[in-house]
This record gives sequence, structure tokens and C-alpha cells, in this order.
Amino acid sequence: MKALVINLTRFGDLLQTQPVVSGLVQSGYDTSIMCLDNFSGTTELMRDVSSTFAMPGASVLAALDRDWRESLNIFESFCAEIETQINPDLIVNLTPSLPARLLAMRLSRAEGKVRELRGFAVDSFGFNADTTPWAGFLQVASTNRGASPFNVVDLFSRVAGLGNTVPFRLAEPSSEMKAAADKCLAGPIPGAEGFVGFQPGASEERRRWPVKYFRELGERLWKELRKVPVLLGTKGEQPLGDRILEGATFPAVNLMGKTGLPELAAVLGKLDVLITNDTGTMHLAAGAGTPVAAIFLATAQPWDTGPAAVNSLCLEPDADCHPCPFGVACPNDNMCRHEVGADVVFNAVSRFITDGVWESSAGEGARSYLTGRDELGFMTLSSLSGHDETDRHKWIILQRELYRRFLDEEDLSALSLNSTPPSREFCLRLMKPLSEARDLLFLLGKQSELLQGNPMESLKVKFLANFQKIQDILSSSPELTVLSSLWYFESRAHDSMDGLSLLLNRYRSLVSALHISFE
Repeated sequence: MKALVINLTRFGDLLQTQPVVSGLVQSGYDTSIMCLDNFSGTTELMRDVSSTFAMPGASVLAALDRDWRESLNIFESFCAEIETQINPDLIVNLTPSLPARLLAMRLSRAEGKVRELRGFAVDSFGFNADTTPWAGFLQVASTNRGASPFNVVDLFSRVAGLGNTVPFRLAEPSSEMKAAADKCLAGPIPGAEGFVGFQPGASEERRRWPVKYFRELGERLWKELRKVPVLLGTKGEQPLGDRILEGATFPAVNLMGKTGLPELAAVLGKLDVLITNDTGTMHLAAGAGTPVAAIFLATAQPWDTGPAAVNSLCLEPDADCHPCPFGVACPNDNMCRHEVGADVVFNAVSRFITDGVWESSAGEGARSYLTGRDELGFMTLSSLSGHDETDRHKWIILQRELYRRFLDEEDLSALSLNSTPPSREFCLRLMKPLSEARDLLFLLGKQSELLQGNPMESLKVKFLANFQKIQDILSSSPELTVLSSLWYFESRAHDSMDGLSLLLNRYRSLVSALHISFE
């Protein structure tokens, strides 16, 4: 059997497709990947990939500007090439964009062959028709990541219908790349006792740990541990490296803009640890088995985009406003960038280098977590700084427990919870919207039963109007924004009264379970 995985996202997200690919191979599928052409080199770093199909996104868009028929011809030729070369039995689409959905639909509807489709899809009328509730959750979580309790690798695996996530392990660098890495780090540095990687770049300035902190950290690593910083990043990030080294008294190896992806992977394998922002390099290091100390600022948070490797360190500001929402200007002048100080990172990294143990303390301006896996194979975080007793941490754990069962469509009516509820004050604040949503969902459930037997137009209008009211109730609480968005997304994907009735029962069970957990 053959499978095609569609992931039209960026470098880091594409790397995190590795557990899906390996899981499909373990299930007996010869697996290929479709990705954007400018990221096609990423699959060279991955295991178990039979072939790569580079989607010519720029060519399609350019042709669309000239003549839509030319663009359609490119689209059709690309699909035909895939069918000729691998003729897949299974299509797994992990990208919720409309182009990816259309590609998945086109490839799943082959003449003379039935192809299974998993993940993001569209129906014959062009409306969303996802194959699992996990797909809807992945889509809404991507815009509400501050409220998402699941790592992206676990969401990808669930969307792909694979159940427990296969451990994240990328391909071993070739002997040629290992030799190139040795050459990169071969400069004579008297007294050096190893290398520590610095990745100062990130997708936005506010998600970057300050340059001065990297410089301070480099000074201490050299003076106290004789570790040499190795600066990593793209050519466009070179100014960051120049600023780190400006006035520095420690030796360093500056590889910014000087390594391709395979060589970078090999260099990471030579490091004692990588200190990084939330970047593609972080995911590459995690998949290569390199110890990681990652810092999550602004919109980045470790629960969903943290390194998918056991025994990595995640640090984030201990601020009530962190993580901040997407598309909103910070009212506090991005103060969170300065909350995780150089001393905090050095103390944790030096203990790991010296004793092989990550350690962090409360009261240092940072929430510190150790990555691991729970009994179901999901990535999880254990607090090293005492923040497991906070309402925020307890709420995340509760969401993981309930949302996982909800998205797996398990029965929530007689659920026995293992997690500890947040404080009474927190619970009381959420009980009002949960109570209102539960009662309205119950009312709508009864109305749907009446409409199934007697579809009165006047009642149907009122019935549908109340769907927006449910979203408004849930969105009134920041902690329920993901659930509100998911309700909006799923309630508009059903065009039959039977489907809406089942949806109402599912959401009422979840909201009731949340409410009961707070009582």
C-alpha cells in the first residue's frame, strides 16, 4: 500500500510530520510527502520518506494572474504526476488551507480506484468536510495557540488517524555531512571543552530572546565551563550574530548563513546542548537527539510547539499575559522578552552539562518545564519551577484530559477525572458561561428532536439563531476560546438535522463534564 502526506507549511511544521510518516510506514504504507517547493529540501532530513513531491506554489499563483486556465493546467499536471509515479491508496492532508483541501479532494477521487482520505477535506459543494474532530481542533488551535494543550506532533498523528504518536526521530546525517560538521568546529580554540549552540533568530522580533542575554550567556559558558558558543541561523539572521559577538570576550564559531540543512543537522549532533528560540532549528535538534533548552516568548508557548523530544527544557516568562494572542499589539512593550534572564538559562544549562539533569527554581521570572510523554504517548510538560500548582497549569491538564476524550468521541457521561481542579475563584469564573452553554445546548437538543419529526420553519429559524449565542457565551471567557472556535467551525460543517443533533449532544457532554469538574 502507498500513502501520500500533504503538508504545505513551513520548515519546522514539516519536520514535525516525521512521526506521521514513520507511523504510516509502521502500518504498512510506503509513504511519500507533498510539500511546498521552497521547503522540499527538508525531507532529506527525514526518515522513511519514499519520495517527495514539491508543490510549485509560486508557479500556480503566477499563472493564476495571467490566466486561470493555465493555473488549472499546472494543478492538474501536478496531480497526474503523483498518480503516475505512486498511485497512492491513502491521502493524509495535514494542512487546512483551501489549496491543500482541493488537492486532497482531487487526489482522493481517482477514476477506477477508491482512495482513502484522512484529515482536511472538502465536500462536493466546496464546504469543509474533515474526517475527524481532531482536524477541526488543529485548525482552530493554530490561531489560538495560547489556549491549546496539545503538541503539534500529537495533533498531526491524531488527524492522520494513527492514535499514539511515534517518537520523533529524524534521519541520521551522512558520513559526509558529519565530516563537514567536524570541519566547521575544528578551529583551534585552546582550553575549549565542548560546544553549545545559539539560535538567536525567530519569526518575529518579539519572539527573540535579547541579544545581550545571549552575549552574557556566552561569557559565562566560556569563563565557567569552557564551552564555546556556536552561532546558528540563516544568512538574513547574521546581524543578530554580529551583535552577539560585538564586544564579546569569549571565543565563538559563527556558522550563521554558512550551512545547508543537512550540514546543520550534523553540526547539531556535535553540540552539548542547543539554546534556542521557538524555531525550526529547535525541532531539527529535537529530532536529531540534541539536548535542547528552548525559550518561548510573545505568542510562542511550549505546550503546543515545544520540542517533541523527551528530556528537553522549556522556559517561558512567568507573566499572567503570556502567551499573548496572535495579531494583537502588546500593551506592555513586550516586557516578557526580558523576564527570562541569562542567569536563569545558565544555571539550568550548567547543571545539565555538569550532572545531566535539568533543574530550575521558582521565583526567577520564568516558568520551567521538562518535556516527556504521558501514558498515552502524548507529549507533556512537567513543571520544574513549582508552577504545576498554578491555575493555568491545572487548567491545561484538565483540558488535555477532557478534550482528548471529546475529540476521540468517547463517552463523557460517567467520567472519573484524574486531574486536580483549579482554585475555587478560577472555577467560579468559568462556571457561569459553562452553565449557560450547557443549558442552551440542552434546549437546542430538544428542539432538534422536534424538528426531526416536524420541521417547522419558524422554529428552525430560532434554532439556528441560537448557534451563534453558544459561541458568544463560550467566547466571553478567554479560557474557552478554543472551544468557542471549535463550536463555530464544527456547527457550520453539518447540513443535516441528524448531524446537528449528534453535535449538540457531544458538546453538551463536554460542557457538562467541565462544569461538573468545577463543582
